[in-house]
Amino acid sequence: MNCDEARPLVDASVDRELSAADEWRVREHLAGCVPCRRAVAQVEAVSRITRQAPYHRAPEGLAARIVAALPPEAAPEAAATAPQRIEPARRGTWRDWLRLPVGGVGGVGGASGAGTAGLAWAGSGALLLAALGVALALHLRTPAADGAFVDELVASHIRAQISGRDIDVISTDRHTVKPWFNGRIDYAPPVEDFAAQGFPLIGGRLDYVGRERVAVLIYRFRKHVIDLYVFPPGSAGPAQQGGTPRASDGYSLLRWQAAGMTWWAVTDAGPDALVGLRAALDTRLSDGSPGVEARP
Repeated sequence: MNCDEARPLVDASVDRELSAADEWRVREHLAGCVPCRRAVAQVEAVSRITRQAPYHRAPEGLAARIVAALPPEAAPEAAATAPQRIEPARRGTWRDWLRLPVGGVGGVGGASGAGTAGLAWAGSGALLLAALGVALALHLRTPAADGAFVDELVASHIRAQISGRDIDVISTDRHTVKPWFNGRIDYAPPVEDFAAQGFPLIGGRLDYVGRERVAVLIYRFRKHVIDLYVFPPGSAGPAQQGGTPRASDGYSLLRWQAAGMTWWAVTDAGPDALVGLRAALDTRLSDGSPGVEARP
């Protein structure tokens, strides 16, 4: 990827809208391109300033002034002489809502209170719609974000397998793999070997997931590779509790929380392999194995 290809993707990268493959290509280009890194810094600065901008609430009475400034409705005589046309039936206009009295049609309040009551009805309706919109957004955001993160994990696993750079430190000794992460990330993941349970440790690597550097512990199950991603909750991707394996593009994934960390396991083996690896890890941690150490 060159600068001409990377620049149009900068905004989408900052907003986390790129696919995992495009994000990886952009980051590879940024690693060796100072001008494009400056462009990313500028976009991120604008984004921060926008988020920090003060919020100004509309003054009271603004709605009433807007309604008062609207042009009057056409006179009945003009409507009678105008050419007739057939229009679809409708339930009423916004003016009908603004004129609706508190008691409904024929309700108390009189003509003098009709405008104020109508504004109250309109305001209540707007607040209800806004509340429904917020609830819907909150309901949909988590599955969407979770699905995108799963796609990133699967892409990371596949990319590592086909690139020939699936292991940065090759060792079955946890005392070799664990110190290798020192200085490369700001936390120390627990590293254990489960050869006796059928999951031998074969090494580890660093990867980019959720726009963060994360530790990946690599295990083997029969002829299959299991990538075990471990990072502090919330530092990469949605920090939600999982429990049962899921499938994505023919790969099995399992997420859980343990030792104050989020764990994601990805493999092309069956889901039972991930359940077995999690059981082995949970047993080892509950037996008093060292937990996760945060680095200053």
